[in-house]
Parts: sequence; C-alpha cells; structure tokens
Amino acid sequence: MLPDEIPPGVQVVTLPGGIRTLAYTHTPPPVAPPVPVAQPIPAWAKTTALLVPTVGGGTAAAGIGISYAAPGLIAMSHALWAAVALIAAAAIGVPALLRLGRNTTGTGGGSTHITQNITATGLFGKAHGTINH
Repeated sequence: MLPDEIPPGVQVVTLPGGIRTLAYTHTPPPVAPPVPVAQPIPAWAKTTALLVPTVGGGTAAAGIGISYAAPGLIAMSHALWAAVALIAAAAIGVPALLRLGRNTTGTGGGSTHITQNITATGLFGKAHGTINH
C-alpha cells in the first residue's frame, strides 16, 4: 500500500523479529494542561505592600508639618537676616568708634610720626636703614 492509502489510526510498525507490518495504534489522549497551583506571595511583595501606605502617610504628615511650621520658618529667616545685618554693622561701626575714641583721648597735640629710610645697593646687597623721630 502507498502511504496515502493507509487509513487513519493504522501505522507501519516493525515487529521484534524484524518484519514490518500494518497495525492499529492507540493514540494517547491529549494531555490536559496542568492545573495552576496557587503560588505563595513573595516576601518582597508583602514588604512593599506594607511600606507603601507608611511612606505615603509619612509624606503627607511631613507636608502638613511643613505647612504648620512655615510661619515660624519665615520669622526665623527674618531673624537670621537681622542678625547678619547686626554683625555687618558691628564690623563697620566698632572700628570707626575705636578710631574716634583714640583720636580724642590723646595726651597732647598730634600723633607721633616715625620716618625710616632704607637703602640697598645691588640686587642682593645688604640693606642699611636710619630711623628719624
């Protein structure tokens, strides 16, 4: 027989003695797909699910706290700017007051002037100086 003449369910088989013959074969029934088994939830998923509301609640609480603290923070920034202005005024004013106080509390006429003349000969020469009071 030609292969296209063989009816369905019949195949050419080789017997243990080496003889080839036609025989009915049993086709195995189609295997049903395995039933899915419920998998346990991974630990990382549980941890993430528990952390999400905590982080969201913490963010909301921080936002509310900042909204309540905003007036105090603004006042504190104004106080810091006032302190910076005070330090700047002190840095300028204190030396000016000291200079005024030094000029008015002198014991006599003016201040003492000292003149010093220094001369040197050559690029690496020894310097000589005179002081005149």
